[in-house]
Amino acid sequence: MVNLRINHSFNTSSNINFLPMQRILNTFNPLMPYLRKQIRIVGAAILLLTSVPIWLVSEIATIQQVNAYTARADLIIDRLPEETYETILRRAEAAARAAAQRSFDQDIFITDVSVIVSGQNYGAIAPILELRVSREQWRDRPDAAIWSTYFKSANSLLLFNRQLTQPAEK
Repeated sequence: MVNLRINHSFNTSSNINFLPMQRILNTFNPLMPYLRKQIRIVGAAILLLTSVPIWLVSEIATIQQVNAYTARADLIIDRLPEETYETILRRAEAAARAAAQRSFDQDIFITDVSVIVSGQNYGAIAPILELRVSREQWRDRPDAAIWSTYFKSANSLLLFNRQLTQPAEK
């Protein structure tokens, strides 16, 4: 509540009359808390009525981002005894095919798969093939041989052309 006290002792010869102003303030004085409450309610309503539609329009208008990504896998297969390069190449294709299928099955957001299959022979390791395929390509033709890139130097890097013998034990 606003209490206005007028001190008439400072300049009594002045022509200013404060009584009408005091009457006006005293008239609104009991209504001030009510008016403040109404102003707060109107302000909150205006804020909600403008901000919520703006937020809704911005959410509807923006394009939703899709979290698509490429799955990557690195596999190493060991040469079995008496195995030829062609046999290890077929096992590498089967391993790449299984890894690609498993990746697409596990996560629907995966759009591409990249699988590198390396071979190991007597401690030598070299990449044999790389399978890169999109989900659409794989759905149309799930064949690792079609989508794979073969590394021609893997045969010599894995020492398939040489006869390695185990050192004799003493």
